[in-house]
This record gives sequence, structure tokens and C-alpha cells, in this order.
Amino acid sequence: MENRVTKLFNIKYPIVQGGMVWCSGWKLASAVSNAGGLGIIGAGSMHPEILLEHIQKCKQATDAPFAVNIPLLYPEMDNLISIIIENKVPIVFTSAGNPKAWTSHLKEQGITVVHVVSSVKFALKAEAAGVDAIVAEGFEAGGHNGREETTTMCLIPEVSKAVNIPVIAAGGIGGGKSMLAAFALGAEGVQMGSAFAATVESSASKEFKEEVIKAKEGDTSLTLKAVTPVRLLKNDFYSRVKEAEDRGASKEELRELLAKRRAKKGIFEGDLIEGELEIGQVSASIDSLKTASEVVKDTWEEFLDERKRISSLF
Repeated sequence: MENRVTKLFNIKYPIVQGGMVWCSGWKLASAVSNAGGLGIIGAGSMHPEILLEHIQKCKQATDAPFAVNIPLLYPEMDNLISIIIENKVPIVFTSAGNPKAWTSHLKEQGITVVHVVSSVKFALKAEAAGVDAIVAEGFEAGGHNGREETTTMCLIPEVSKAVNIPVIAAGGIGGGKSMLAAFALGAEGVQMGSAFAATVESSASKEFKEEVIKAKEGDTSLTLKAVTPVRLLKNDFYSRVKEAEDRGASKEELRELLAKRRAKKGIFEGDLIEGELEIGQVSASIDSLKTASEVVKDTWEEFLDERKRISSLF
């Protein structure tokens, strides 16, 4: 396939791996890029020297394009941006902040910029800021989420209609069937997080991956809406958060619950009791540990098969 997304990133398949904290190191990013998709290093959990190491190792592991994802509220943005520019990273995905802050500076350096949004309002702001493409992420997605709780099925057609730049769909996409649905709604690419979080190359712990594979329908919930909405697998930590929310805990108390490296503890260190287990609703359809290459290959083949099946109905 050749469309605006594959041309923009110079990739074979319009399949993007989400830049997930504690999952998306150089091993995962390079594996996805080598398979024909776009791999992303998730810098949201990295100090500058760690990001530099991951960029250098990713360059050694692949000749294909890859990207770095940065939450714009990250406290060491200046240093991270300098490292990205100095090491000629071709593509940057930004999230969780105002895209005006860094887009023009990055584009002046010849870097392609993509911003993640959860609403039409922010899609329009991102386009006005000059980004090259948008990831429109529905409420099904894992990790930090939009307050609007708009589902992918509703979000993608509205964003695609509102903007003129390419739209990449995210949230609830775990294979070729949902990819085809996203294309039918107006997307020109998909970003998959949960499916890649539970791969061999993901830097997440073995315990976390096993928990994702075991997850069933209804095992995740969007919580902490008063502070920063996040979709979690239900565990003891989630139960404590829900209890606090149900009794009307203050924002300060909820922030205190989060302030103990919960995501690292759960995802990277494998503490399934006290850790914050960020994953999407699509985890219910993940039933085995695959390589990143298998996820890309299986998704693309299912996309083609399903497209053929749908065509035969008319």
C-alpha cells in the first residue's frame, strides 16, 4: 500500500507502534521498523542519557525510519529535543501538551512531527500548529486518555472530516479487522499499543505481559478522571483508586496514590499488586506472546483478507 502515511514516514505498511512508557525501547522500535511499520521509542520514562542510548542502539539495529514519542509536559524537554536533533531522528510524535511549543522548531530541523489528540478541538489546534499528521486516539486506548471519553468509532470520522492532514487511528486496534474499520472511517494508518506491549521485544516485564494475555473483556477501566484519566487493568492498586474515588477523595490524595512510581512498578518491574497496569481494552483479544514482526505481518495479512471478504459481499 502507498498512501499519505506510508509516504510521510517512508514505510511499507501504515502500521505504527505506540510510544508506550516502560514498553517501547530500542528493541521494540527497531523490530517494528524492520518489519515494515514505524517503530517508536517511548521517551516519556527516559532521562536524556537513556534516550540517547536507545536512539543509538536503534540506529545500529535498523536502517529503516523510526520515531521518538515525547509527552510535551516532560520536565527535561530541552535536553530531549537537543538529543533528537543532534542524532537526526527523522520523526517525532508529541502528546500531552500544546503542539505549538516545539513543532515549528522541530520542522525547521527537517523533522516530521505528529501529535496525538483525543478530540476534534485538539486536532484542529495541532493542524494549526503545523504538524504533519495526527494520531486520533479513542477512549478504548490504554494508558493516559482523553477526558472526552470519545470512542474510536466516533472520533475518527469526525477528525478526518475536520482536518486536511493524514489521520492515524488509535484505541482499540489490535489487528487487521479493526485496521480496515479505521480506514473505512477515514484513517490512513493505525497506531497499535497493547498488541505491541505484549510482544517478545517489549521491555515490559514477563509478569505484565502474562497478565495482558490473560485479560478478558471488562478487565480494564478508565479511572483517575479527576487527575489524569488513565486506563488500567483491574488489580489491588486499581481497587484502592476506585475506593478513593467512590468516597470522594481529594485530587491531592489521588495524586499521592500515583506518586510512587506506580507505572514502572507494574509494567517494568512486574508488581501486579501495587503497580499501575496500563493497557487498552483490546487486551481482551490478545491471547499469545508474539514477536513484533509477527504482529505487523498478521495485522497486514488480516487486513488484506478482510478487505477481500468485504469486497465479495457487494
